[in-house]
Amino acid sequence: MTTNAGTTTLRKGTQAGLKTTWSLGKIIFPITILVVILQHTPILPWIVKLISPFMNLFGLSGEAAIPLVLGNALNLYAGIAGILSLDLTVKEVFILAVMLSFAHNIFIETGVALKVGVKLWIVLTVRFGLAALSGIVINLVWRGGGELAQYGLSPEVTAVPEGWLDIFLLGLQKASFGVLQLALIVIPLMIIVQFLKDRHYLEKFSSRFTPVTKLIGVQPNASLTLVAGLVIGLAYGAGVMIQAVQEDGVSNRDATLSFVFLVACHAVIEDTLLFVPLGIPVWPLLLIRIVTAFALTIAVAFFWRNRLQEKLEKERDAVHG
Repeated sequence: MTTNAGTTTLRKGTQAGLKTTWSLGKIIFPITILVVILQHTPILPWIVKLISPFMNLFGLSGEAAIPLVLGNALNLYAGIAGILSLDLTVKEVFILAVMLSFAHNIFIETGVALKVGVKLWIVLTVRFGLAALSGIVINLVWRGGGELAQYGLSPEVTAVPEGWLDIFLLGLQKASFGVLQLALIVIPLMIIVQFLKDRHYLEKFSSRFTPVTKLIGVQPNASLTLVAGLVIGLAYGAGVMIQAVQEDGVSNRDATLSFVFLVACHAVIEDTLLFVPLGIPVWPLLLIRIVTAFALTIAVAFFWRNRLQEKLEKERDAVHG
């Protein structure tokens, strides 16, 4: 029985991994080729020159705006495809990784937040605010990382392409390696996620999550929402999270605080592993997300509680006055 269950989990996880890889590949492959081609036309240099002054604020070159736009408009994988197609320093890739960790897949993930009852201005302010602030701070604090980033399996390009055919083949090569290395991460990851689902570990984790919910100022009934977002992510975990809010009686305040926490730190396994092929230190990336999530949520909960107390005191004074 256990063997059959394990085989079923492996099969479902592998199928989900292949399906996800196919879905992501359809985004990453053409985007990588397109960006590589645009690099060798007057279009991309013109865009880069136009936005360079603004990107300098984050310590980034103008062309680094491409993965930021792709990541926010589409998803994290599209942003990574944009990075893979550019020659960037380790510091630039790290800054992009942190900024994209806080703000990506804006349309879908904002839709999830609205469905749960979080206000639009809160979602956008927190996500874009954290992305911008993190980029500025890392640029000011970190003095190293000036060497060119080495993108995992991606082959080193030694010759400058001559003619459209060579440019296209270079884009094809970068796109293929980009999809391959993501597949090597996504397929095992989806097997792990399937295992967690089949063994009901999300529910088990949530029951032991009470100390964390208490620390960030939310009720224990919001724990399943937090665990689903942490493990699966805002988009993939949407169904679990919406169901948890509707069935477990999570208040609007707790849903908002949970989303503030998850904006900074969600899909911690997947999002961290996806940046491994980019040749950057991923442990500092994970640490930044976790520390930011706790600090921001605790601060918001503290100010929210104080505002509520002030409101109650004013109402009490008005009644007695």
